Amino acid sequence: MASLSLAERVRRKRYLSATIITCIALVMIGGGLHVVTRGSTRMAEMRGKATYDLREENSRIRAAGEDIFLHALNEEHKTSNGAAVTYARDEVEDLLHKDQWRELDTTLFVPAGPFLMGTNSKNADAQNKPQHKVYLPAYRIDKYLVTNAQYARFVAATGHRPPLDWKDGRIPNGELLYPVTLVNWYDAAAYAHWSGKRLPTEAEWEKAARGTDGRRWPWGNTMESSRLNTYFNVGSPTKVDAYANGQSPYGVFDMAGNVNEWVQDDFYPYENSVAPAELFQGKVARVLTDEDRAMKVSDLVKVNRRYKVLRGGSWKGDPFSTSSYHRNFEFPNRASDFIGFRCVQDVRKRAGGPS
Repeated sequence: MASLSLAERVRRKRYLSATIITCIALVMIGGGLHVVTRGSTRMAEMRGKATYDLREENSRIRAAGEDIFLHALNEEHKTSNGAAVTYARDEVEDLLHKDQWRELDTTLFVPAGPFLMGTNSKNADAQNKPQHKVYLPAYRIDKYLVTNAQYARFVAATGHRPPLDWKDGRIPNGELLYPVTLVNWYDAAAYAHWSGKRLPTEAEWEKAARGTDGRRWPWGNTMESSRLNTYFNVGSPTKVDAYANGQSPYGVFDMAGNVNEWVQDDFYPYENSVAPAELFQGKVARVLTDEDRAMKVSDLVKVNRRYKVLRGGSWKGDPFSTSSYHRNFEFPNRASDFIGFRCVQDVRKRAGGPS
């Protein structure tokens, strides 16, 4: 073969360079399209899991400042020494019929044995990993979240301050059977002690929610929006017996959605967790400069305080946070309209019920 002329070699080099550049461009375009397609698919999945028309989003989502305001009220309320005007003991008993009180006070048996706690799902938040086996003795757990009516008995019997949303110490109209909210961890623990029970450990809560087969939600492994109150599909808490089709394997109501639930435990990583230690460090928002104050922004500053764990997701959270293995967290002195609780009792020391 005759040797190529200089002009021909230059022409071929230019052609090869153009071919390589074209291939690189096609790969980049293809990769970009793949990312866009994956993102579109993910957004479609999220829309499919939304339990309300996303065009109504602006009318459903609360401003973050509303919760900050409620937290500030809680701090002020916590230091108040004034005696609250609320229900008399006889008066509170007349709020419900005897059969309603009996049903609300029902506890359900969870047998001793192991169960799978946590998850190994690659898409799960780091604090929820790894999945591990936990053995628990038998216990009983409240069938329902603690209601406003039940909490009113506690307030009437002990003089404990009522929740922040009870105007003049009275339950809002129509909300006797709603879960009590705007109570902090200390309030919940005080109620549990008064009732002869205690707050559940994380493990007790999770086993009662998902059983022993490692399911993701109380009813199975598929998100079904008709089984729970979440993602602003209602826009507020609902009656504690509203979702009979969302019961756990042991018959417990509302262990996904409605309100997050205080549990006994501080927020620590699981054994063999790879979650960053920073995640479990208590932090508070602080405005550090005048410029930040003018722009209404703040920095998270580390404090020597531990978070408490919250479980179950809520009426205002996303569907994924209602997974039975998901761990949320908050400072124990905080209160919100999407946080409530339920109680447990040891089988070997079963109490006779509220006094």
